[in-house]
Amino acid sequence: MKKKIAIIGSTGSIGTQTIDIVREHIEHFEVVGLAAGTNLEILEAQIREVKPRIVSVANIQLAKELKERIKDIQQPIEIVYGIDGLNAVATIDEADVVVTAVVGIMGLLPTINAIKKGKKIALANKETLVAAGSLVMNLAKQYQAEIIPVDSEHSAIFQCLQGESVKSVESIILTASGGSFRGKKKEELKGVTVTQALNHPNWSMGAKITIDSATLMNKGLEVIEAHWLFGIPYDKIKVVVHPESIIHSMVEFEDTSIIAQLGLPNMRIPIQYALAYPKRIINRQPKLDLTKISKLNFENPDIETFQCLQIAYEAGRIGGTAPVVMNAANEVAVQLFLQERIEFLEIEHIIKEMLSRHSVIQHPSLEQIIDVDDWTRKQILTGGE
Repeated sequence: MKKKIAIIGSTGSIGTQTIDIVREHIEHFEVVGLAAGTNLEILEAQIREVKPRIVSVANIQLAKELKERIKDIQQPIEIVYGIDGLNAVATIDEADVVVTAVVGIMGLLPTINAIKKGKKIALANKETLVAAGSLVMNLAKQYQAEIIPVDSEHSAIFQCLQGESVKSVESIILTASGGSFRGKKKEELKGVTVTQALNHPNWSMGAKITIDSATLMNKGLEVIEAHWLFGIPYDKIKVVVHPESIIHSMVEFEDTSIIAQLGLPNMRIPIQYALAYPKRIINRQPKLDLTKISKLNFENPDIETFQCLQIAYEAGRIGGTAPVVMNAANEVAVQLFLQERIEFLEIEHIIKEMLSRHSVIQHPSLEQIIDVDDWTRKQILTGGE
């Protein structure tokens, strides 16, 4: 029987690759729900291909336009919009798996609502666990909702831990490509352009994640996410720069064994693993040929130049609403950089400034998390007025 899938963030990088996997494995998967933002061109093409039951867009105007665009389709398709639309797609009864691939804190509420429906979550939204890790994981346990990570690093850890006890883990080793500016020093980063920052050497990702990779904040978010996904203390989560991006992460056990997951830098592998889990199915992507790899390199991250990684460790250890502020400040700062309104190096300064202004709330409720997120964004965008 086919697994039925709802995709939150269907027109982004993870969403479009999920559709590609469904296309290649139509015997295994069926898409029943799509949620997108404003990209009606891609969304319309997806609707015509997969014929979902329900579709969500950003606002009522786009909903009306989409309805007009697809009026020739005979099959009835419910069109919804806004946060209510995202929640409707995430909780559609037919869905067995909900792929949460929308970027940013926007993914939190639909993910929580899908968890409350007992759905299996293919989680590609880092910010959900960064901002509300304790809350989300407790709800997943309460509602017996399985969370399968889609990030290549967390998928690697998840695979390495199959059949193993977390109690025997000595450390988790997250690998980082180093991003667009690996090897650069602070002076060399002054005045870098958006185009330069988006020029990732290995991965094809969305703009926000690519900038996060360049600042090493992406790895910082992954450290916090790994803490919640696997119940591992921060002192046992390490980061190493691995420029080839062949080893996607590793687990070191107390007997000194290290188990790693290897593969070409291709997000379709972890996406497909999450969709098919606990089974494995054929992947028709290019295979890794070990004989063509001359060497694999590893180095410590440069936390003096790229301070966002250290900021994330500190925010994670403080806990409570500190990661909420860090995440929200980073989202806004990255957007300002992409709009060429601030310099690259200002991203980390904005995050530090907002953390210094905030009084941390321990054990926050969902409402407090949302309020703190909103406060942080408004502080930055209004200059604290």
